[in-house]
Amino acid sequence: MAVTIKDVAKLANVAPSTVSRVIANNPRISERTKKKVREAMDYLGYHPNFNARSLANRSSKAIGIVMPSSAEKAFQNPFFPEVLRGISTKAHEKEFTLLMSTGTTEEEIYRAVVGMVQGRRVDGIVLLYSRVDDPIMAYLYEQKFPFTVVGKPFKNDNKINHVDNDNYKAAKQLTEHLITNGHKRIGFVGGSVNLVVTTDRLLGYEKALQVANIPYRSEYIINADFALESGQRAVSELMSLEQPSTALVVTDDLMALGVLRMFDDIGVKVPNDVSVVSFNNAMIAELATPSLTSVDINIYELGYQAVDCLLETIEKPDGPPSKIKVDHRIIIRQSSEQQLTTNDIKSEEVTKND
Repeated sequence: MAVTIKDVAKLANVAPSTVSRVIANNPRISERTKKKVREAMDYLGYHPNFNARSLANRSSKAIGIVMPSSAEKAFQNPFFPEVLRGISTKAHEKEFTLLMSTGTTEEEIYRAVVGMVQGRRVDGIVLLYSRVDDPIMAYLYEQKFPFTVVGKPFKNDNKINHVDNDNYKAAKQLTEHLITNGHKRIGFVGGSVNLVVTTDRLLGYEKALQVANIPYRSEYIINADFALESGQRAVSELMSLEQPSTALVVTDDLMALGVLRMFDDIGVKVPNDVSVVSFNNAMIAELATPSLTSVDINIYELGYQAVDCLLETIEKPDGPPSKIKVDHRIIIRQSSEQQLTTNDIKSEEVTKND
């Protein structure tokens, strides 16, 4: 016979309504009473019927997660498991479950999101990307459905909840680190041009060059997917130039790992011949050979704050949108410790003047 709320209330010596409030984590119930009721629930093996509660409260107690592409492809990048760790931690604290979008194409993912919204299967959605003219973001905005973006929205950034780093500033500082080490031929290996994060980091890179009076060279800019193979292809293109780069700003650690592998394959030494810096500071940055200089963007915190922001919107739908900026810091490692020698710098200057 199934255990009921009345059974729990009897064992805990409280009213059934008190048990319901404990399940809902009502702040008016004392921690002492909550502990007593939860111990009774554990002893009896009672599990709340969240489906029934959802029907009564018109709440699913679930959050939808939308990846930038199919989950299979996205999980190859260590950014996503880490941001999901932050998301799941906050969701667990508030007793929310997670529902991840499934689909292998943008159209399939869009349909999955519409299903989440129209079927009221989730109370809100976290987008793990920000894309230029994204139909999913436009749909959620038009529907006035609670959502938060990890990244900066391309449009209506003052009207949309978002959690992000200062990617412009981080890229500028990272490029300045290379300039300080004597580099002037600095390449940029970015993600898709449709991603706002790529645009922001490219602008920061460009600004650092401008301030240092280093000419911008379009042939030094490569854009591709955040993938291992993309980094390898970027090296092939940049090293085939008449004046190859002496340093690379790579906007993702997984791409940077591909860069390091390709340099190793062709016999180019990092950092002796070329310096490489990157973003995310995932575990692979520290374990790479050589270890990667990388911007720690606090991935876990991005996920945690995204859910915190979303839940606040769900509770107070008429409140102002939140714009949360998560701090970053540059971790200097072996891949950029080598400074150009005086002869190298002079050689570059002569080449440029020619």
